[in-house]
Amino acid sequence: MHDSTAQIESRVERFVRERITPALERRHLALDVTAWDVPDEPVPFAEAVKQEYAPITPGTPWSRPWGTTWFHVTGDIPAGWGGPGLALELVVDLGFSDRQPGFQAEGLVYRPDGTIAKGLEPLNNAIPVGPGPVDLYIEGASNPDVGGHYFYLPTPLGDKKTAGTDPIYTLRRVALVERDLTVDALLRDVWTLVGLMSELEASLPRRAEILRALERMCDVVDPDRVAGTATAGRETLAAVLAAPASASAHRVVAVGHAHIDSAWLWPTRETIRKCARTFSNVLALMDENPDFVFACSSAQQYAWVKEHYPELFERIRARVAEGRFVPVGGMWVESDTNLPGGEALARQFVQGKGFFQREFGFEPQDVWLPDSFGYSAALPQIARAAGADAFLTQKISWNDTNRMPHHTFWWEGIDGTRVFTHFPPADTYNSELSGAELARAERQYAEKGLSNVSLVPFGFGDGGGGPTREMMEAAARTRSLEGSPRVEVDTPRHFFELAKKSHPAPATWSGEMYLELHRGTYTSQARTKQGNRRSEHLLREAELWSATAAWRGLADYPYESLDEIWRTVLLLQFHDILPGSSIAWVYQEAERDYAALARTLDGVIEQAQRTLAGPGETPVVFNGAPVAAAGAPALGAAPGEVPAWTAPRALEDGWVLDNGVVRAAFDAAGLLVSLVDQSCGRELIAEGEAAALLQVCRDTPNQWDAWDVDVHYRHNITDLREADAVEPTAEGLVVRRSFRNSTFTQIFQLAANARELELETRVDWKEQEKLLKLAFPFAVHADRASSEVQFGHVQRPTHSNTSWDAARFETSAHRWVHVGEPDFGVAVANDSTYGHDITRRWAADGSTVTLVRQSLLRAPRFPDPQADQGTHVLRTAVRPAATVLEALDTGYRMNLPVRTVTGAGAVAPLVSVTSPAVVVEAVKLAEDRSGDLVVRLYEARGGRATTRVDVSEAVARAWTTDLLERDSASLDNGAVQVRWWEQDEPIELTLRPFEIVTLRLRKA
Repeated sequence: MHDSTAQIESRVERFVRERITPALERRHLALDVTAWDVPDEPVPFAEAVKQEYAPITPGTPWSRPWGTTWFHVTGDIPAGWGGPGLALELVVDLGFSDRQPGFQAEGLVYRPDGTIAKGLEPLNNAIPVGPGPVDLYIEGASNPDVGGHYFYLPTPLGDKKTAGTDPIYTLRRVALVERDLTVDALLRDVWTLVGLMSELEASLPRRAEILRALERMCDVVDPDRVAGTATAGRETLAAVLAAPASASAHRVVAVGHAHIDSAWLWPTRETIRKCARTFSNVLALMDENPDFVFACSSAQQYAWVKEHYPELFERIRARVAEGRFVPVGGMWVESDTNLPGGEALARQFVQGKGFFQREFGFEPQDVWLPDSFGYSAALPQIARAAGADAFLTQKISWNDTNRMPHHTFWWEGIDGTRVFTHFPPADTYNSELSGAELARAERQYAEKGLSNVSLVPFGFGDGGGGPTREMMEAAARTRSLEGSPRVEVDTPRHFFELAKKSHPAPATWSGEMYLELHRGTYTSQARTKQGNRRSEHLLREAELWSATAAWRGLADYPYESLDEIWRTVLLLQFHDILPGSSIAWVYQEAERDYAALARTLDGVIEQAQRTLAGPGETPVVFNGAPVAAAGAPALGAAPGEVPAWTAPRALEDGWVLDNGVVRAAFDAAGLLVSLVDQSCGRELIAEGEAAALLQVCRDTPNQWDAWDVDVHYRHNITDLREADAVEPTAEGLVVRRSFRNSTFTQIFQLAANARELELETRVDWKEQEKLLKLAFPFAVHADRASSEVQFGHVQRPTHSNTSWDAARFETSAHRWVHVGEPDFGVAVANDSTYGHDITRRWAADGSTVTLVRQSLLRAPRFPDPQADQGTHVLRTAVRPAATVLEALDTGYRMNLPVRTVTGAGAVAPLVSVTSPAVVVEAVKLAEDRSGDLVVRLYEARGGRATTRVDVSEAVARAWTTDLLERDSASLDNGAVQVRWWEQDEPIELTLRPFEIVTLRLRKA
């Protein structure tokens, strides 16, 4: 038999496109439209309906980038329209492009009474109407497509001030449409079968069977009478659609989903409206389809809807109660997990789960982070301590070098805690349930033979939109379809129960899940990263001193203001804000928010410290760090002065800073050429090398400018060795350098008796597509480096033996990194830098040089063409450090500098611990406002540690709890071992390596 496959496929494609699709609309009628263009920022419905509207017709341009136009649509439904097999709908085309939904114009449809009907999206642009006259309002959002077809071209569209004022959309259509449900069903049949057929091997009988059925459909359907013959067309396809899936077919749990970035190529104000559009679409689809289930993360987005769209929120609340609108993730937002501090990640769950429990009486049991840029090895323990027992991500499929070997597995964190994890093999969180996506899920699933079920999140996402009726039709047709995986629409919880049952002994992945891509997100938008780091530590201080004052009966605890500030900080840790990958508008708002938060928190801290210090004129040094500093105990205060700086001495060929503990020598160009630990005489800097060396690197990634640093940056590096000026002062050595249009001022300082040399780098950065690094070549042989993460540290190799090692050429660290040999090492600490690379090379004599470099600044051109331009102040410290605890000591003191106020005298710490390996991370009052004290601590060295926790006030009872601070009766997930101490009983604990312990204490 001759092979006519290509001809039949071509015939089917054209027949569907030119004959069947146009017949979907039986009749259509243009409606009357008037419009009002909002002068500036969006206004609520109640204000919009009061305005004067002017007639507008299709073909008319409307609004401007980031503008809003309200359309009022009216008209009568002609007699005889509608009836069996027909659906009456308002169809609107705001000027949609062929780009993906969520990245262009959108609309929200209101009824005259102010209730929301549904959203309008490019591929979901119909609103049911009837039986009475049409009378609807549409809030049209003219959001620009910032990315366009290329995600690396500079554009002014990300800043409202530079986006322009000319209209970017033209109204195309506003019409009443009679949709033929039989023709629609035929289209869905064909779409499913064509998608399946395209994935089947050419030699399979099933493929030929489908092809011939489609050919017969083209024969049966009359192109001149599609509506009258569509039923016959469906009948020709019924048999191939009815053929059941094989017993061994892969099982897919399809979960309705709409990934809505809380900010990205749009500001948060637009995200609020995206939530309303998406959620109203979801609710409308639930009204139509009783099988539809939708999972939605991010308590922040629910909170926005509650504030701005209360009627919509109440409808969501009703569907949550039914179990069909399912909160997932349990976090305030889908945050980044590399950069937020440990306490901030804990608070993501405290705030997120707290909201879901208050509003819905519901607690998500999973962590849902499909799109974050890699996953910290601290996360499994944090998730389990927050009551989660499952984790879902998809982003690791973006790796540029290696493929993850598992899809369903245990993920083990730095402390040994494991969380059941799934990584959808469909490689998308925006599935349309197409044949290609379902086949990919089955083909790629790594656990074949051990398990046979995976999850597919379906629905338009990133910019929202959500699932459509067409996707639900696809799910229905693939429930049991020969050649296809079996698809069932259900909840994430249902999937995880199935997966655990079907695969009781999965493999274990240990340590971080490093994303081999988007390595530039550790560095882009340095001001926002600095604002995050500063805010986290200001919040720590504000809670510590306020809790101390409150427990001593001296002041009220500022619950409301601290909660509000935490929620803002947590929002700004969203995975496209803190990493630096959003538009300029987002960062202008973030920097304003951080500045305002700092002012408020500084006021809270000062007020609490003055209250604790009492009246008097004695200088009192307050130390918010969990280690002693400047003569003050950890978490306490003592009379005293901040140590003075050591003045530099001139040498014949440079300068030296020497405090008797360490000795730092600089050459005539102000380069750090020697750093000696005088306790042992050991030199830290490799012979013939210069440390604290500024390097400017070419930074032109292949794509994803703000996201990526590609390894080829190492091919073009300029060392800034020449000095414009070297100026000794009474407080240190000031070195000035320049590169093209940028200037750099390095201020080296050494405090009396200090073990760390401090460096302040001031930069007026005017480069573009450049990466600024700060290099330290150390005379140590280190085969691995320790980098601080949340509640501990990870060790990463300094070599590149494997492709996994080589791909990890840029990494994140929090306050410090440490490299060393037995009994000797070096720590490099920072106050706001996250990006690092740590490698080895060999000196001329064959000795090992361990190179530690901080990534200080970038200058990508997309999506913010002015990213990182202007002035920056970045602080670094370097010191001899035999152990990671010494690195930790410097890191905390650097990020929590002491404060001096005048008062009566010493302030005893409210809480203290007896083990140097146990760190107090947070001291606060309980979330339930009972007045109980909550203390969070962790083991920091990576070994077992026993400690006693001392509290300076009388305690009636103490107990261990989870991150949500629950009592023992609620702690049934096995993640927390509950221990109790009664009054006057010593609080003694033994912690396993990196274990987090949360104590709750009731005052006597």
